[in-house]
Amino acid sequence: MGTDSQSWHLDLSYEQWKPVPVSGSRPAARYKHAASVFDGKLYVVGGSRNGRYLSDIQVFDLKTLAWFTIKSTTDVLPALSGHSMISWDHKLLILAGHSRSVSDTVIVRVIDLESHNCSIMETYGTPPVARGGQSVTLFGSKLIMFGGEDRNRRLLNDIHVLDLETKTWSYVETTQTPPSPRFDHTAALHEDHYLLIFGGCSHSVFFNDLHVLDLETMEWSCPQLQGDIIGSRAGHAGVIIDENWYIVGGGDNKSGVPETLVLNMSKLVVSVLTSVKGRDPLASEGLTVSSALLDGENFLVAFGGYNGKYNNEVFVMRPKPRDSLLPKILMSPAAAAAAASVTAAYALTRPEKLDLTASEDSNFKEFRNGTSQKDLSYEIGVIREEKKELESSLAEVTAENSALKAKVDEVNITYADLSKEFHSVQSQLTSERSRCAKLEAQITELRKMLESMQSVEEEVEELRKQKYEMERDMELGVSQGQKSGGVWKWIAG
Repeated sequence: MGTDSQSWHLDLSYEQWKPVPVSGSRPAARYKHAASVFDGKLYVVGGSRNGRYLSDIQVFDLKTLAWFTIKSTTDVLPALSGHSMISWDHKLLILAGHSRSVSDTVIVRVIDLESHNCSIMETYGTPPVARGGQSVTLFGSKLIMFGGEDRNRRLLNDIHVLDLETKTWSYVETTQTPPSPRFDHTAALHEDHYLLIFGGCSHSVFFNDLHVLDLETMEWSCPQLQGDIIGSRAGHAGVIIDENWYIVGGGDNKSGVPETLVLNMSKLVVSVLTSVKGRDPLASEGLTVSSALLDGENFLVAFGGYNGKYNNEVFVMRPKPRDSLLPKILMSPAAAAAAASVTAAYALTRPEKLDLTASEDSNFKEFRNGTSQKDLSYEIGVIREEKKELESSLAEVTAENSALKAKVDEVNITYADLSKEFHSVQSQLTSERSRCAKLEAQITELRKMLESMQSVEEEVEELRKQKYEMERDMELGVSQGQKSGGVWKWIAG
């Protein structure tokens, strides 16, 4: 990228992060700061470094590629970390965050982008309890705050709304199952109707779930994302361009997340856009990402973060132009869990819903009724094309189901044959076991007979000995009788 002109961004390749060559000195490296782009300049406020909170206001000019500092009054803008910042009406609104100052409730601080003066906004109603790591999302002239962690490390999952016109806080009741209490998540607004909450962590668990709050009915849902499998993360950053939500970095206390994700909020399909090396500054917790409009084209601008090292580099990405046609929230199985129908209405009363301003109400009616017949015709044409694609997909799925059914039938037949063979073998095995038992019984009897035969043999041997001795005695007696005349001679004498 050359720095000799103001068109350096036009040399960027699509969907690849590139470091920006900086003229002059850089601000201190940091994380858990807040950042926003206004009029071609990246404003960075506060953050944390080595356990110390920061209170400076740093500005990076995306045309001259140089940093400069805005002086602030520390009693108005103290050192902050884990705060949120919104660009609104030529001002930067800084909300919540952890600081050394004592406050029981959320304070709204204002930086005037024309005079650079800092002030505290006086608000009414019931402000939220002081916290850090929350999300703050802008809709029209209202801010929606969700979750975070209070000064006592209590995790939160409440919803509060600040009307910037009346400067009044309201607590909003919701229904169904809300996200579990968390902090360091990201939030986005889709079609002025749905608030999306992604990721974050508790004190022991990191999340990769998506929760959707219907801002018309104030009902929570937890749709399943389609597409690539994504890991749990906290401290990541997100920014919306059209209907695409770009999510960068984060970590899980073991390693940084190297993937940059893009979540199509209409179809609830997530995909990995690009990846960086594990120790890259973009694989960090507590970084920020903003969108910048340069020569009519949107760019992503990332700054800071921590992944074992504090970072202060500026990175940019040139995303490819993506489909942003009018039909929203397609009725896929995942999207159906998020909403029952497509509307662009967004209304909350206080405390149940917010009132729309006259201009917002007019825009709402124009969007709902169609801005023109031409737009309506175009939308109908798009829907017809999508219908053809769905019908084609349905035919493919039907054919695939038929093939699978044939395979299942074949497997069932094979299973039946194998089952018969198994039962036959099982019967043979039973018969063999019975025969083996009989043989074992016969062997036992034979062993007993052998033992008995050994006793008989010993008796026979003993009888043989006795017979032998008797025969020997008889022979000896006969021999002596012949020599002495024998018994007859004795009788005659």
